[in-house]
Amino acid sequence: MDFTPTESQQQLAAAARRIAERIAPDYAQRERDARIEPELRQEIGRLGLIAPELPERWGGRDEERLTSGMITEEIARGDFNVAYLQIIGSLVGQILAHHAPEELAGRWVPRITSGEGIVAIGLSEPQAGSDAGSPKLAARRDGSDWVLNGTKSMSFALQAEATVVFAKTDPDASRGHGISAFLVELDAPGVELERSPDMGTRAVSRGLAHLTDVRVPAEHLIGVEGEGFVQVMQGFDYSRALIGLQCIGPAAASVDETWDYTRQRTAFDHPLSSFQGVAFPLAEAETLLTAARLLCYQTLWLKDQGLPHTAQAAMCKWWAPKTAYDVINQCLLLHGQLGYTTTLPFEQRMRDVLGLQIGDGTAQIMKMVIARQKVGREFAP
Repeated sequence: MDFTPTESQQQLAAAARRIAERIAPDYAQRERDARIEPELRQEIGRLGLIAPELPERWGGRDEERLTSGMITEEIARGDFNVAYLQIIGSLVGQILAHHAPEELAGRWVPRITSGEGIVAIGLSEPQAGSDAGSPKLAARRDGSDWVLNGTKSMSFALQAEATVVFAKTDPDASRGHGISAFLVELDAPGVELERSPDMGTRAVSRGLAHLTDVRVPAEHLIGVEGEGFVQVMQGFDYSRALIGLQCIGPAAASVDETWDYTRQRTAFDHPLSSFQGVAFPLAEAETLLTAARLLCYQTLWLKDQGLPHTAQAAMCKWWAPKTAYDVINQCLLLHGQLGYTTTLPFEQRMRDVLGLQIGDGTAQIMKMVIARQKVGREFAP
C-alpha cells in the first residue's frame, strides 16, 4: 500500500485545506444558525470537493476513494459539520449512480456533486436505529406509483431537496429482505419535516421525515425491488471510513492548537509543553490519530482495489470517533479553565464527534460486524 498523494490529490486536499481555514471562524455560528450556507456548499461543489470519486459524466472527477477521505479530513479540521456534505454526497451519489435508473441518476447526481442540492439518506427510524433491517416504513403499489407511510430519521432533513429511503415492500419477507430503496422529494405532498433537538451537529439539521400516503413514481425505485437493502448497504463500508476521517479532522486540529498553546503558556517559569504530564498525552494523541488515519486509508485503499474491507470499515467507524472524542477531551483539559469555556471550539467539537459514536452504527454494532467477518454469523453474536 502506497499512500503517497498524487498531484491531483495534493491539489484537492490543498483546496479543502484553504476552505477549512476560511470557514473555521464561523464554526460556532453555523451551529447557532442550524444550517450550512448554500453558497458555501456550492463553492465546495465547484471546487470538485463533493464525491470526486464519481465519474466525470456525473460531475465527479474519477478520483480514488482515498481522495474523498483526504478531502473529508481537511474540511472537518475547519468545520466538522461542513464535512458532512462530502460524506453524504459520496454515499448517496454512489447509490444513485450505481443503482438508480439512468434518468433519475442524471437528474440528481450532478446536483449533488455541484453542491446545488443535497440528497439525504433515511435508513434509521426513531424506534429502531440499529435495527435497519426491519423498517416500519412501508411501501405498497398503487397503479404505477408506490405509496409510502412511516417515519425516517436523517441528517440534512431540513436542508435536503430529496432523500433516499428504505421501505418494506414485502411484509412477509424475513429481516433484511423484502426492502426496497426509493428516492423521495421532500416537498412532495404528505411529507412533514421535524427538527431533532440534538446536543450537537446542529448545522446538519438532523430530523424526522414523516411520510403519510406519499406517492412516489415507479421510476423512483432504486435498484431491484425487494433487494434495495442488500444492494445499498454495501456502500456503507465506504462511508464508515470517511466518517472515521471526519472525526479525526477536528481531533487533529485540537492537538495542533494545544501544542501551540502549551508552548506559549508558562507555569513555574517553564512552558507547559516542557512538563511530561502535558507533552506525553499529546504525544499519545498524535500516535493514536496517526494509527486511526492509516486504518481509514487502508480501508479506502482496499475499496479502490476491489478487495474485501467490511471488517476494516467497521473498525474505522467505532474506533476513530471514540479516539477523536477522547483526544479532544484531553486537549480541552490541557487548556484548563479556558478550555471549559465556549470561547474555544473544544466543547462543540466534543458534542459533534460524540454523535458519531451513535449515528451510522454504534460501536456495539461495528464490533458485531467485525466478529462476523472473522468467525462467521453462526459463531458470532
